[in-house]
Amino acid sequence: MKTINKLVFALFFFTTILVSADPDDMPVPGGGGTGGHGTGGAPSAPIDMYVYLLAVVAVAFIAFYTKKYKSIKA
Repeated sequence: MKTINKLVFALFFFTTILVSADPDDMPVPGGGGTGGHGTGGAPSAPIDMYVYLLAVVAVAFIAFYTKKYKSIKA
């Protein structure tokens, strides 16, 4: 039981760190100028476009491995 408590605490701790990370707090390189290049710092891999697809794939993996684990257990 102590191991589970440690794992839950570690997960909570790292989740809190990731949630509180704010990229707006980082200093702007080049003295704070706005600049006239680029698209405003858009990410090179727009993961936001695939959130729904990733969620469906995650649910499918969970269902597959749960079924596989239950069939091995039985």
